[in-house]
Amino acid sequence: MSSSAHSAQRTAHLRLGRIGYINCYPVYGAIDRGIVPVPAGLVTGTPSELNDLLAAGELDLSVVSAVEYARNAAAYHLLPDLAISCDGPVQSVCLFSRRPVEELDQGTILLSASSRTSVFLLQLLCQDLWKVRPRFAEARAEAADLGTLAGLPHDAVLIIGDSALVLAGRGTYPHRYDLGEVWKRWTGLPFVFAVWAARREADHARVQEAHHALLESRAWGLGHVDELATQASGVTGVAIPTCVEYLSGLDYSLGYKELEGLTGFLRRLAARGMVREGALAFLSVA
Repeated sequence: MSSSAHSAQRTAHLRLGRIGYINCYPVYGAIDRGIVPVPAGLVTGTPSELNDLLAAGELDLSVVSAVEYARNAAAYHLLPDLAISCDGPVQSVCLFSRRPVEELDQGTILLSASSRTSVFLLQLLCQDLWKVRPRFAEARAEAADLGTLAGLPHDAVLIIGDSALVLAGRGTYPHRYDLGEVWKRWTGLPFVFAVWAARREADHARVQEAHHALLESRAWGLGHVDELATQASGVTGVAIPTCVEYLSGLDYSLGYKELEGLTGFLRRLAARGMVREGALAFLSVA
């Protein structure tokens, strides 16, 4: 496990993954506060860390990148009605560029090492929408490292999570492309960045209990966005109104429109050999 991923000190039957970014506050806020009990120990990490831990069997269920589910669908069940998506701007997945995106052909784009879905989405947009072929270079760019970007040779950089909110407020780059907004304009559909998945061999009854707890915690979180935004502002330094707008703009359900957007995205990737094509398999619920 990476040093930045850590387990909560509690006795549990399941290991439940959570992203440390503030976008997970509405789902985990009541669990963190002890308002909603969950039969699991929490493991916090970046999206890519949780992807790897679930694939290795070090977690029983977790929030994971949508692409990660598609890559390992045979090993996972999706948890129904639970995702992180947007139907328009997402604010926390952005391409920051020194020049217009149409001029990035053969330019260098630094990629966040933290989200496979965001990287695949950017590559798809470059190929099919913007018609440019940039050079991609992986570079971890978390909030604490944003100051080092100026010293790296690049024309644009993909930033996700809290760091994107921080960088947007600095005005460092003249061009900012919100990938959720770009996808919506291109397809007319929501974009699903993350889903909750459980390993198929995990205890079914316990996973169902955890699923119910996550849904109950989400209901509490959506009713306490102002409280969560105040907490998020304290953690990130982003203004409270911006945090309220951000958290209120995300969708944590997985309805028909979101599923249409998700399957459309995965079909486009499958057509390019980036993931295997297949049907979504959901956990049966009691």
